Order: sequence, then structure tokens, then C-alpha cells
Amino acid sequence: MAELVLKVHPNDNVIVALKDLQKGQTITYNGEAYVLQDDVKAKHKFFTTDLQPGDEIIMYGVLVGKAQYFIPRGAVMTTENTKHAAEPYKYRPYQYQWTPPDVSKFKNRTFNGYHRKDGRVGTANYWLFMPTVFCENRNLDVIKEALHNELGYAVSDKYKRYTHQLVEAYKKGENIAELDLSPAHTTSPNERVFKNIDGIKFLNHQGGCGGTRQDATILGKLLAAYADHPNVAGVTILSLGCQNLQTSQLLEEIKLRNPSFDKPLLVYEQQQSQSEEQLISDAIKDTFVHLIEANKIERQPAPLSALTVGVKCGGSDGFSGISANPAVGYTSDLLVALGAKVLLAEFPELCGAEQQLIDRTIDEEKAKKFIHLMSAYNRQAEAVGSGFHMNPSPGNIKDGLITDAIKSAGAAKKGGTSPVVDVLDYTEPATKPGLNLVCTPGNDVEATTGKAAAGATLILFTTGLGTPTGNPVCPTIKIATNNVLTKRMSDIIDINCGPVVEGEKTIEEMGEDILEFCIKVASGEVIPKAVLLNQDDFIPWKRGVSL
Repeated sequence: MAELVLKVHPNDNVIVALKDLQKGQTITYNGEAYVLQDDVKAKHKFFTTDLQPGDEIIMYGVLVGKAQYFIPRGAVMTTENTKHAAEPYKYRPYQYQWTPPDVSKFKNRTFNGYHRKDGRVGTANYWLFMPTVFCENRNLDVIKEALHNELGYAVSDKYKRYTHQLVEAYKKGENIAELDLSPAHTTSPNERVFKNIDGIKFLNHQGGCGGTRQDATILGKLLAAYADHPNVAGVTILSLGCQNLQTSQLLEEIKLRNPSFDKPLLVYEQQQSQSEEQLISDAIKDTFVHLIEANKIERQPAPLSALTVGVKCGGSDGFSGISANPAVGYTSDLLVALGAKVLLAEFPELCGAEQQLIDRTIDEEKAKKFIHLMSAYNRQAEAVGSGFHMNPSPGNIKDGLITDAIKSAGAAKKGGTSPVVDVLDYTEPATKPGLNLVCTPGNDVEATTGKAAAGATLILFTTGLGTPTGNPVCPTIKIATNNVLTKRMSDIIDINCGPVVEGEKTIEEMGEDILEFCIKVASGEVIPKAVLLNQDDFIPWKRGVSL
């Protein structure tokens, strides 16, 4: 029978409800009986001791908040009785000891990826369109509609057919409200023209001009990172001509990032073209010619050490730090033990976990870089009246994440337990095998955008509430924390960690299942839901205050 509650760490003075509990109910855990003073919904917590104003609240073994007034034993944690608190952090000499997990069953495994000339291996083969400025977004939209429909990458075709059927029914005078039609049954996906091209992707954005020159510089570095991404076969660039981010600057950023860059780069500047029609038709025709060549690249076996996996959580709930995040953390440890790279980002969601990560960082210089990035980021937020403590969303709070420190302690579980080998600022590439910390906001799309820029070739995205987020160049695997979400939003969820909550699977078993799924996705054997739905979200971070 599934347990009703869970105490995450022996030092915690809160217990998590795994099922809805009733006021007056007696809960026994590890031989201790607790009489509940309130209803406690699943994912929420109740206190194991009486607390006085200012007393520390511990979860995951760390400080996550302080009592605001007297709280009796058995009372539910709320935003009124608990406020965010986290331990200060600093660099200190620390000899971190790590015991890698047993990877014998994965040691000789491979995935079938796209081998690039510089030695990196992609998990997909995309052609990328990018504008140097937002003025070219409309032209990209026109090209996207043309190429996606004709080359077999569109997912909107069934909705077009669905709308067409509604229009025809309307013309016939039928009652639209009572019409029994479903988009799912209107059409099947178009057959792809190029079997080895996994997608044509478009990086529409709102930058490149009108902001600060620093914004344009950061955007240039971000676009260069995407052009250089191992999942990208070639790039078509559209420029207006007069914008802050000049094409020459973008090309320079690409060469700075990778001096041996040799992918096809097609550049079109509208202010130098004879007409918009010529610009668009030339871009389509020339890209088509290069797609023929890119399609000749085929998947070949590669060791699992060639993977770079970003770990992310979004739409988090009270089960995130109990099921999906620890399971992904075990996958992270397996990957690190196999020689792969793992990227842990979302710096506002590492608040309260800083000291643990600092102590795990093997290089003093890198540890101090992490401290600098974290403290500078938080100061910037505080300067405008915000702060990391304001990170939890209404949905997070409603589903049990009362303070940012609770959310962060659970979020950090995605990084597993391995040593931190490097700390990267936004757009810096990951080059060292092992766990890398990447400075990004917690914002789902800004974070996934930043992970791909650091070189992630797969993203493991955990969610408790559900979120339709993906990335243009990095296949994103959605992992649910609970059974209810998996059933309700099955069209966007790839893996269910609900069996962990129900006591049907261990964290380790779930972590191995996730790695098996990663291998299939990296080999093109399974297409994640986010990719099938063209959830190609891309938001550059301007380095302003974004949590």
C-alpha cells in the first residue's frame, strides 16, 4: 500500500503529504504520531514540532524558512506562517567525496547521432533560420509556412483541415456547436522530403536593435552559440542592414566561439536586395540546395560520453523534489560516471542550495565565479524591489512550494550528487565532462534557451503542473512528477515519475529508465512530445531582472 506521508531528510521538521489528509486525522510515521491541526492537501507539509516566532524550518536537511508566529505541531505550512529564509554561503576549503553509481549496464552502450567534423555529436540534424533583428521576423514566418508545409514538418495542417471543415459546415447551415469533429482525425502528418533532416527551425526574437548595444552583443553571442550547436547542420541568416547587431558582428562571434566553424552559412540582407520577394525566394531556393547536401549525413554510433544533457524543471509542484527531480538527478550521476556533460542552470532556483554546490566545486576559482554570479544576480533583483525569494509562482505555492528555498532545494536535486567541474556564464560553452553550472534565469524558456546555448543536445524537463515548453534545436523530454498530471496532459508528457510517489519504483530505477529513454531519443528512435508538437520556444535573456 502506498505511504500517506514522507519525511525527506532525517533533520527535517516538516513532513510531506503524499495524499490528501484531513484535520483531526492521526498520522503515524517512523513510530511517531501526529494529530493534524488542519486539512493538508497532497504535496503540502505539516510541522512535526511546535514552533515559536523566528524558529528555523528545515526541509531537505537545509534551512528553507522561518516561523512567523507560534505554529502548533501538526499544523499545515502556509505562506502566512512561513517566510523564506536561507543560510548564507561562502567559499571554504572542502574535500568533497563522491561515490559514482554502478554504470556497468550502460558502460558499452551507444546512441546513433550525427557526427560533426569537430568531433561533437548531435542528437538531431536541424537547419536553422535566424534573424539579426526583429524586423525580419515576418519574413521568417513566411518562409516557415512555405517550408514546413511542403517539406513535411508542419503540425498545424490538421487544424487547418479542421477549420476548413468548420467553414464548409457553416456554409451548409449546419449547427457548428453540435458538430462532432476532432482535429486528431482530420489528416495525417505530411511525409518528410528529407529523411535525415529532423526539422527546419526558426529563431524569431524581439532583439537586435532598439535596445542597448550590450543587448545586441549578448544576442550575437547567443545566436552564434545556436549556429555552432552540434544539432545544427547549417544556418540561413536574414538581416535588415541598419540594425545594432550587424551581420559582420554575428559572423565574428561565430568564429570566436569556434575558429574551425565550417557549416554552411547563407546570409541575406534586405536593404541590399531588389525586393522582398527576391529576398524570400532566394533564401528558400538556396536553403533547399543545401538541405539536399545536409540530408546526406546519416546517424552513426557514438559513446554515451558524447551526450550533453541539460536538466530543467518548470511548472513545479510539491512532488518535484521528491520524485522527478531526484530521479533526473540519478540520471545525471549515471551520465557523469559515463563521461558525459550535465548542465544545471536556473540560478534563482539554487537559492539555499549554494553552499552544497560550492562545497562540491572542485576548483576554487570556479567556486568563486559561482558565488560572484549568484550574488550579483540577486543584488540586481533586489535593486528593483525583488529578489530570489519572490521566485515561486502562484501555481508553485498552490501546489506546495511555499518558499523559494523549498523550491530551490528540490530543484537542485536534478543535478545529482557529482562534483561540479565548471561554472559557465550565459552563452559560455560547456567543454568539460561532468556537472556544469550554467547561469540562466529560472524562467522556463529563458533557461532552456540558455542551456542549448551552452551546448545541451538533450534537455530533461521535469514538471508537476504541466508546461508546453520546448527548444528549437535541443530535443526536450517532459517528465511528470505525478500520475494525475500524466493522465491529464498525456499529449505533452513523455515519462511519468508518479510510480516513485506511489512507492512502486525507486529513485534509482526511475533514473535508469530515464537514461534508457534518453538513449532512444538521442538515436532518433523516439521523438519527444515537445518535438512532435513543434514547441520551439526561444527567448534571449537581456540580462535584466528575470527570475
